[in-house]
Amino acid sequence: MPSLRYTIAADLRAQITSGSLKAGERLPSEPRLAADYKVSTPTLRNALALLQAEGLIEKIHGKGNFVRHPLRRLTYTGGRLTPDTDLHVTIRTTHLRARGDLIPLLKVPSRTPLTEFLCLTHQGESPHSLARIYVPRDLAPAELPWCPTWLAASQEAVTARLPTPEEASTLRISTTQAVLAITRASSDNTGRVIKAARLVLPGNRANALFTTHHANEERGTEG
Repeated sequence: MPSLRYTIAADLRAQITSGSLKAGERLPSEPRLAADYKVSTPTLRNALALLQAEGLIEKIHGKGNFVRHPLRRLTYTGGRLTPDTDLHVTIRTTHLRARGDLIPLLKVPSRTPLTEFLCLTHQGESPHSLARIYVPRDLAPAELPWCPTWLAASQEAVTARLPTPEEASTLRISTTQAVLAITRASSDNTGRVIKAARLVLPGNRANALFTTHHANEERGTEG
């Protein structure tokens, strides 16, 4: 027999997919839902967490739980995300100094002046993905008109993991929903790292496409 949280989640999911609960609509308050389903508030919240992890609802602090608008899936390929007219970006710039894992990532001494560009993409009112781009301050441009396409590249590491509490809060996702975390470092022809970026994409909003190019080696024929 399924647990109560799965039963509640299934009922709410059916209401969302059938259109009884429409995109952008606020769900009844958690105490009201708990009373309607005759369960404790923690059990109700566990059910809502399942729907949040599926991307069907989002919890906005101080406002409540809302049905999400259908989220676009973007394809990450060739080191970048192509700009999408349905998405808009907000950028926050911060000056800081290199410390922790930024030192080996950027290959700079401790406390080197850096500029961080925090880029948060939105689809409508819902956060879609975020990127943190780090540039030595003497190389930092005045602005980044579309952050993800600025990730032009060199070395790249891709990890599937759970979001940090800060990432989950910023992207309005459950802490149990997997994200695709991409770290990139780009160097100039002298080997200096000119920028590094960390991109976080919720697993239900992006696909990653990687292409392997095989070089054919020609062997000389001995006479």
